[in-house]
Parts: sequence; structure tokens; C-alpha cells
Amino acid sequence: MAAKRSGAESKGSGRRGAPSPQSGQEPRSEPPLSLERIVATAVELLDAEGVDGLKMRRLADRLGAGAMSLYWHVDNKEKVFDLALDSVLEYRAPPGASEDWREDIVHMLEDWRASMLRHPWSASLLPRRALGPNILIRLELLSKTLSGAGVTDADLNVAIWSLWNYVIGATITRANFDLSDDDRAAAQQRLTGLSEHYPTIERSRLLLDNDWDGAFRKGLDFLLDGLAPRQ
Repeated sequence: MAAKRSGAESKGSGRRGAPSPQSGQEPRSEPPLSLERIVATAVELLDAEGVDGLKMRRLADRLGAGAMSLYWHVDNKEKVFDLALDSVLEYRAPPGASEDWREDIVHMLEDWRASMLRHPWSASLLPRRALGPNILIRLELLSKTLSGAGVTDADLNVAIWSLWNYVIGATITRANFDLSDDDRAAAQQRLTGLSEHYPTIERSRLLLDNDWDGAFRKGLDFLLDGLAPRQ
């Protein structure tokens, strides 16, 4: 055993920058553990494996750390969910002020939807998590823009929740209704065979319509038309 240790030390000592065996220091293979690293790695794990794949042990393995060391930075797994969700919903408003309230709101909500589609797990988590600062910033900016456009305080909460529900619903539908072209064609063909029972959706060729972005924008226009203050 002594000869093997000596050979290993001799091999290691030839590497440039390798620590001396007398230093008592182990080479560090991972950067220091931090809250920022934990959150970023949690997002990567959620993107790869979804909500059910986030386990503290699995997260620790990805970080190259012990599971217990995570608890120096986060209280529990629920806190990791909160932080990961809030991190992917950070909003960077376009530079310069706009004088078109509708344009501002469309940008906010399209950005919100795009952020959640990049991280599909986020839409399912949002309704049942604590609202972090990035989410609250989005809601405050949306409320301020609607209020500035003339939506009264009596209608403001209804407007906010209507837009919230629209974005969340559109995102979940898009993330979970992702059929291939062949699957769409087969579904539409089956619907055609049942047109006696479902004539309207068969005629509109509902199951072949995959213009998700266009449908989202047009539906948003419908909502904003209803929110626009009456002149």
C-alpha cells in the first residue's frame, strides 16, 4: 500500500498547479456552494426532469455537494421551488418609455408567456407558490400600466386576474398540447368522421390549427378591447 501511495503522489506532483500533498488541501472540483448556484442548478434540474425530478439529494449530486450542506442556504425543497420559479420570471422591460399602454401590456404578457414556455414546469407551479419579488414586480407594473390607461380601481383586480388566468391557461395548454403534424392530421380525420356530432369544430378544423403565438396575441387583443376605458 505504501508503494501505491508513493506512485500516486509522484504522478500527481508532476501536474502543473497541483497542490502539494503536504499542504493538507484537497483539489476543488466544484465552485463554492452558494444560493445563486443552488437556484441555477435547480432550474437546470427542473428543465430536464420536471417538478417530480427535483429531490434535494439529486440537486446536491448535481452540485457536487452533500445534501445537508444545502440547508445552510435554503430551508427546504419548497423554498427551492419558490426561488427557482421567481428566478425564471425576471422581467427586463424594453428601454425607453412607451406612450402606448396596450403595447406595453402585450410586451409584458408575451414575455411572461415566453419565459414560462422556456421552463414549462413554471406554469404549473405558479398558482400554488409564494409570490417572489420578480413576480410581484410584474404584477405591480401590469397594475400601474392598466391604472394609468384609465382602468378604475374598482375594475383593476378583475383586470389583473383575467390577464393572469389568460396567460397561465394559454401557457399550460401550449406546453401540454404539443402534437406532431401526423397526430394532428389523424385527430382531424377522426373528427371529420364524427362531423355529424361536432360540425362546428370540424368545419373550423380546430385540431389542425397550431398557430399558438397568433392565437395568443389575438385572444389578448380581445381581452384588452374589453379592458379599454370607454370614451
